[in-house]
Amino acid sequence: MNKLIKNGMIVTDSEVFQGDLLIEGELIKAIGTNLPDESAEVIDATGKYVIPGGVDVHTHMDLQAGKYRAVDDFYDGTVAAACGGTTTIVDHMAFGPVGCSLWHQVEEYHRLADGKAVVDYGFHGVIQHVNESILKEMGEIARKEGITSFKVYTTYNLKLNDDAIYQVMKQAKEDGIVIAVHCENDGVIEHLKKAYVEKGCTQPKYHPLSRPARCEAEAVDRLLHIASMAGDAPLYIVHLSSKEGILEVMKARAAHQKNFAVETCTQYLALTDEMYEDDIEGFKAILSPPLRKEEDIEAMWQALQDNVLDTIGTDHCPFHFTTKKQAGANDFTACPNGAPGVEERVLVVFSEGVQKGRITLPQMVKYLCTNPSRMYGIYPQKGTLLPGSDADVVILDPNKERTLTHGDMHGASDYTCYEGMKVKGDIDLVLLRGNVIVKDNEFLGKKGDGKYLKRHKSVLAEA
Repeated sequence: MNKLIKNGMIVTDSEVFQGDLLIEGELIKAIGTNLPDESAEVIDATGKYVIPGGVDVHTHMDLQAGKYRAVDDFYDGTVAAACGGTTTIVDHMAFGPVGCSLWHQVEEYHRLADGKAVVDYGFHGVIQHVNESILKEMGEIARKEGITSFKVYTTYNLKLNDDAIYQVMKQAKEDGIVIAVHCENDGVIEHLKKAYVEKGCTQPKYHPLSRPARCEAEAVDRLLHIASMAGDAPLYIVHLSSKEGILEVMKARAAHQKNFAVETCTQYLALTDEMYEDDIEGFKAILSPPLRKEEDIEAMWQALQDNVLDTIGTDHCPFHFTTKKQAGANDFTACPNGAPGVEERVLVVFSEGVQKGRITLPQMVKYLCTNPSRMYGIYPQKGTLLPGSDADVVILDPNKERTLTHGDMHGASDYTCYEGMKVKGDIDLVLLRGNVIVKDNEFLGKKGDGKYLKRHKSVLAEA
């Protein structure tokens, strides 16, 4: 049966207008006013916003991180995503065995996700060493699997040095592939971590001190230069967290550097390093880059308002606080890095951003939906409300108020970093390809209903 969403305020990345949205099967059939369809199931959206399903291009489902595995698999994590208004994820693969081919993790992630995900999904590949075979496999995987992006790290055990990153960037430019990069200066971080631990400074409050903002800013600047030297290779900077990092981005924007985009995450828009002051609860927020200060939050919102940044992701990567996070009880450096967030993103950004006048509704849709889909090769199938697009739709009531609490969350994690946060706005309904999968915070979908997305070249790669 067709569905007709009536009288809502329809929001795209460029405008807000009152109208109707007709869904036929899995696709949007028409958008207009007073649309007739006597046979359709009518959904009244009067006084509510009708926005595209969220697109989160930075999640870590079922991630194996050293000795620890994230508690959300592709079922639990995508149920949480759906209930938070996100209908598409592009997940970052974990590192594979040392020396493995790129295909190894592609096959492993299909095993982990296929038949479990409840929202549509794609993958970013991961590069942990470089040789001729790896460089060749990048293009093969892009063509055969539609995995048109790969991630590299400038820190952690399987980081790449500048020589390897330059080779990857050159190949990415040739193949039309986006390279996502975790930007932090590993040498300084390792020195600081060791120094703090040797002095007995092992509490959570030393985590942000061991990863200062300038470590991020230096690596952002360096990667922008490497991408430029590689012929303006497509570069996507993940989870920018600091005012210092923004200044480096602004320098590249002012120099008219091409083919790069920058993501921040929900936590860097709402949470501060004060969370680390609690010697017990502080471990909940051990993630990298760490939470920053209020001035960084304000700088991040200003950068979003000024269109300096491009997307808002989550870096969703939860570990149980009562068990796995306790590995850091005597040494913050032993605590697994990561926190939940895929379910909270839309409501936090709407409440903290739109409702407080920091960004507009179209900007919210741009950062949460349209830009991520454009930059990772799934637009206009995803991330927008247009005839012919997938009918991924969220109906959001701006007048409801809600207090975020772990008891209302749907993932497998035993906490939320946003516990007790009051938000203005709540999600009434979520549709995935025309089917209602969430109603009033209750998940109604089915395991395995999510489809794997073979992605095209992104706007970055085509520019």
